[in-house]
Amino acid sequence: MIEDPRRGIVEVMARLGRETQFHVDERYRHFQVTDLAIITVSVILAVLAVFNVYYVRVLYKDLDGTVSNMESMYARLKNVDADMSEITMRFERFDQHMEYMTPIGEHIEVLAGLLPGMRANMDAMAGDMPVIDQQMRRIVPAMVDIDQRIQMMGTGVWVMRQNTGQMAAPMGIINSFLP
Repeated sequence: MIEDPRRGIVEVMARLGRETQFHVDERYRHFQVTDLAIITVSVILAVLAVFNVYYVRVLYKDLDGTVSNMESMYARLKNVDADMSEITMRFERFDQHMEYMTPIGEHIEVLAGLLPGMRANMDAMAGDMPVIDQQMRRIVPAMVDIDQRIQMMGTGVWVMRQNTGQMAAPMGIINSFLP
């Protein structure tokens, strides 16, 4: 039998068609797998994006709180700085006062040396106190007498004032006529 020359070409073309269809089917399966991988990765990325947005929001809130705390801390540090300046000025004044401690210490040493003599003088005065008390008791009647005489003098002055007032009334009338 004679072979048709076209038959070889048809068989080759049929074989090429099958192979091409096989490759198309295989490529379609690869595209499906690739599409599935792309969708899976996209879903994972979308979930990660949601979590990232959440974490960025949390981070934003935390940073906002941190900034507020830092502003508050800055304001308080300004107050502390002002207080420290005042304390420094007080320490400077205290230091100036401390310069006087050396002379005060020297004066206290001198005073400590004088105190035993003062004690002896106070003891001597304590011995003289009964004598002073006795003399003061003698003075009391004289003081009572002086007080009574001053009261009498006050009464006399009062009487003189009354009399002067009685004399002044007619004199006031006479003075209006005299030049």
